[in-house]
Amino acid sequence: MRNKKAKVNEWQQKFANSKQKKSTKPKLAAKTKLHPRNIHNGPYDLDELVKAVPELSDYLTTNVRGEQTVKFAEPQAVLLLNKALLLTHYNLDFWDIPEGFLCPPIPGRADYIHYLADLLAGSNFGNTPKAKVLDIGVGANCVYPIIGTQTYDWSFVGSEVNPKAAASAKTIVARNSRLEGKVEIKVQPNAKDLLYGIIDHNTKLDAVMCNPPFHASREAAQEGTNRKLTNLNQKHTKEAVLNFGGQSDELWCEGGERRFISDLIRESKKFAENCFWYTTLVSKASNLKALQDNLDYNKAAEVRTIAMSQGNKSSRILAWTFLDAEQKKAWQKERWNTDKKQ
Repeated sequence: MRNKKAKVNEWQQKFANSKQKKSTKPKLAAKTKLHPRNIHNGPYDLDELVKAVPELSDYLTTNVRGEQTVKFAEPQAVLLLNKALLLTHYNLDFWDIPEGFLCPPIPGRADYIHYLADLLAGSNFGNTPKAKVLDIGVGANCVYPIIGTQTYDWSFVGSEVNPKAAASAKTIVARNSRLEGKVEIKVQPNAKDLLYGIIDHNTKLDAVMCNPPFHASREAAQEGTNRKLTNLNQKHTKEAVLNFGGQSDELWCEGGERRFISDLIRESKKFAENCFWYTTLVSKASNLKALQDNLDYNKAAEVRTIAMSQGNKSSRILAWTFLDAEQKKAWQKERWNTDKKQ
């Protein structure tokens, strides 16, 4: 146990110090305003990443400033880049996903994990607890459990409504010894449920996290992809190719993210004492007021909004708990072995 704690402290110190180190390499693709502990701050070390995944070298190019970069508009380039980042920085032996499934940008996913760690530490006298986390919609990529287990030694339950995606996540866990025993993948039997069917009233979770599908329709998802690729290519794109991939249930749902998160709030009320912090990403700032009103209606004891950004892209985490002060103290003592003295 002491070795595990030492490893976590070593990781945290590494991330804290990484921002202070100045790189002699040119900044190829600056990623500004990431969390201070995010190891992906600064430019990608493409030489190191190519060592991990040699095929990535076929998808490098030179930009107008004469700097080497990745062909981000090509799906295979994005897949290989993210594979290289995971193998290089998170101690993996294997990572792959079936064709067409979401291949998320690793730096942004890592940010959610780090801000969640801050949220939990803030509820534990500044110490990040060894947490058990539910990732709703773990996806074929299993990225959040990978980053959370390897960075903070957390354990995860990953829920997934798509059986093929769940099978892919299970394969990733099975083929990486460092994930076995720390990550459990469960298939959600009812597509309309989020917590029901995955947890029961005996379950205890330190946090729930979720990256909901934020488009309200397939057409809206397609339009969003068109805009993204137009920005990448600097030209109009009529037929979009999803450079980050994504199945329908990963990208859109009826009512979009507001409906999805509202359903999560409704279900979380039913499991009010089973989780310390419920959290979700909220892509559209315009949805915040309605969601906060929803939480007020459901009598959440505390609600927080945590801002995040990556380059020019802004997002936020909405977090809430139903636990009162006495329940929080009991949780700290029973699950995190925290002395009541600060």
